[in-house]
Amino acid sequence: VQLQASGGGLVQPGGSLRLSCAASGSFFSINTVDWYRQAPGKQRELVAGLTSGGVANYMDSVKGRFTISRDNAKNTVYLQMNGLKPEDTAVYYCKALIRRDNNYSYYWGQGTLVTVSS
Repeated sequence: VQLQASGGGLVQPGGSLRLSCAASGSFFSINTVDWYRQAPGKQRELVAGLTSGGVANYMDSVKGRFTISRDNAKNTVYLQMNGLKPEDTAVYYCKALIRRDNNYSYYWGQGTLVTVSS
């Protein structure tokens, strides 16, 4: 199982980006999915999470600006980021709890860099 994150880039303050995280390989289902980020010199932090039942949670600083969603048919999770601020600059990682047979395991994507700067 692999998670492929994409969609990062350079954007001006106030701009938008949509990150994608696509799962590939042999598995039964994707349970919870999360987006984390890690800024230079800082610890990795949880940005948003989405349960298999569709319940979303966000860190306070991105509420109202970011939206996490999933397309189960495509095995893909998205993070729509609007109103980006320089403090959103970080490497963004996706993490998913995936079921293979009767076992659940966490998998991480490789990260995608988001830079917010004028």
